[in-house]
Amino acid sequence: MHRLILVLAAACLALGLLAPAVLAADQSLDQSSRVLMAFNGDVTVAPGETADAVVVTRGTATIRGDVGTLVVIDGQAILEGARLESVFVARGSLTMDATTTVAGDVRTLDTTVSADPAATIGGSIASIDQDLIAAGAALVPALWLFFLGLVLATIVAGLALAALCARQVRTAEFLISNEPAQTFLAGLAGLVIIPLIAILAIVTIIGAPIGLAILLVVWPAAAFAGYLVAGIWIGEWLLYRHGANRPERPYLAAVLGLVVLQLLSIIPFVGAIASLFGFGAVLLMAWRTFRRSSPAQPVVSPPASQTTGV
Repeated sequence: MHRLILVLAAACLALGLLAPAVLAADQSLDQSSRVLMAFNGDVTVAPGETADAVVVTRGTATIRGDVGTLVVIDGQAILEGARLESVFVARGSLTMDATTTVAGDVRTLDTTVSADPAATIGGSIASIDQDLIAAGAALVPALWLFFLGLVLATIVAGLALAALCARQVRTAEFLISNEPAQTFLAGLAGLVIIPLIAILAIVTIIGAPIGLAILLVVWPAAAFAGYLVAGIWIGEWLLYRHGANRPERPYLAAVLGLVVLQLLSIIPFVGAIASLFGFGAVLLMAWRTFRRSSPAQPVVSPPASQTTGV
């Protein structure tokens, strides 16, 4: 996995270097403004032939003519009497004879290099393995800080929900605890029916603004609210499952539950399943609220002190 990440990073770097390298090609090379590419194949540039760039993956690039930039990934690069601007080889092998000239740098990644000492290199031959590892090491703390920021933002959102919608949150929690099957099915239905309705509205053109609002605002907001509800439900279950009286607003449960939920999300599907219950509870509660006038569908609103659990 580590090697795969390095190769992917190298591929992105190589592609990023292609455009400027081609545009800034040395005018002393007789270039023909062409790019040769081969995927799972070979490319040969014969003596007297020219190319601005040659890109080969899982194959062999044999260069005997003039090339601006050579990029080989997971393959072989054979330079015999070639003239090039720059060379990049990742996870392969590079061979240069005494009559080869490279005006710029030769960069490699996880590559075996066999260069004749008489070959002319205008820049240097260097591996970027350590550079990529150092860049990754510098990126990890930034990613952790970003993740911490997401955790804090989620907790703040949970606290806001607990403060402004405590009664609705506990109604949704009651549904998760006492009607788990219906809640889960409502969540599954919401994943399919809501975007389908939005797409149908968009297709009608006149309903496109409503469809876009549902698809881009309402649906994600309901899903996020469901995630927060699931976290608060977990927190209240952990804190009050033995029958202790609950506070009017579940601030502590929001903090504890959302932290636990985000830790559980490391396990595949666990966070998604919990979120699906919360999403279904939000949708089911909203549906029953809209049908409040019907005596057959009362809104379930447990008192703040009622114990919930599974």
